[in-house]
Amino acid sequence: MPEGGVRVVGHGARFRRSRRSELLIWWREIDRVLLGLILFLVAIGTVAVASASPASAHRLSTSAKKLGDLYFFWIHLRWVAVGLVAMFFASVLPKEAARRGAILLAAAMIVALVLVPLVGSEVKGAKRWLWIGFSLQPSEFLKPGFAIAIAWILSWRVRDPNIPVIPITIGIMGLVGALLMAQPDFGSTVLFAGVWFVLVLLSGLSINKVLWSMGAGVLAVIAAYFLYPNATHRIDAFISGGSEFDQVDLAMRTLLNGGWSGAGLWLGARKNALPEAHTDYIFSVIGEEFGLIACAVVVVVYCMIALRVLIRLLDEEDLFTILAAAGLTAQLVGQAFINILVNLQLFPSKGMTLPLISYGGSSTIALLTGVGLLLAITRRNPYLSREKFGLTDMVRK
Repeated sequence: MPEGGVRVVGHGARFRRSRRSELLIWWREIDRVLLGLILFLVAIGTVAVASASPASAHRLSTSAKKLGDLYFFWIHLRWVAVGLVAMFFASVLPKEAARRGAILLAAAMIVALVLVPLVGSEVKGAKRWLWIGFSLQPSEFLKPGFAIAIAWILSWRVRDPNIPVIPITIGIMGLVGALLMAQPDFGSTVLFAGVWFVLVLLSGLSINKVLWSMGAGVLAVIAAYFLYPNATHRIDAFISGGSEFDQVDLAMRTLLNGGWSGAGLWLGARKNALPEAHTDYIFSVIGEEFGLIACAVVVVVYCMIALRVLIRLLDEEDLFTILAAAGLTAQLVGQAFINILVNLQLFPSKGMTLPLISYGGSSTIALLTGVGLLLAITRRNPYLSREKFGLTDMVRK
């Protein structure tokens, strides 16, 4: 110690102390209940992919290349590890930085969507991926950016009620919808439109405009049915049966085969005939091997995520925070319930995964990044009191 008893602290020590303080602040401000629910779903997904991996590996093996039983499981672990890192870094961002980053991400992914029909990789008749050293699906990374960008635009009405925020967001939704249908990706188009509708509704759209928007949505679905073979095929298959409906029927039979308690890990038999057992129909694999009770737990956890975010927003005073968090949650939970309803034969097949549970590559990173942004946007200092800003009052404005 130098003379006078003054301790000299080096730059490295100050940096470590600063980083430690930032992490403590992050831990205090983050919604730890929401984080726990998300990590619980990721854990369920890891076990579910391990359960479904042998069925998909056997189905996709060829005489030239035989895939190991846990082939998809080991790959999934790597993607989840990268996704969790992305989630952490997104969640430590200040709200303004999270907003800017999400808007830049949305802009970049719209540009990527323009490139997909030109230079994208085609799989099963659809071009949805770009090869950039690994397979990137721009629509997956667009999801969190889209929700936050639309929320930001709609929040402009607080500063100036005369800004035509609704027409601006309609134009963005139209552009995104056109780019997605060019792939074609009818399922994602429906999901993006649903998120847009939820945000516009929460922003204070009048009842008459809500009804007009619903009518426009119905007309858009009808137009898609007559103009896009992909949409025609899926809707017809759902109504009257066919190859897609047969897949969903098989998924339903697989789901019910395990009864209440399930057949046990790797003991399911029907899953071996399921196409995409590790992705689109993983909910049915959970039903067969772990039972209907496990399926109910998955549904309850998604509901708890939505409820937790809603509770978090009840006393929120910032319109952008309310809209962004609601949009990200509607996106996550909406996709989950579309997938579950498909497995239950209650919705046309969409080719849509079960978020945070299904096997995925870049989609897993995109989903966890979106969750990180949700955690960043809902962070708050627990020692600051807030004036209540009821969601009901906001809708009436």
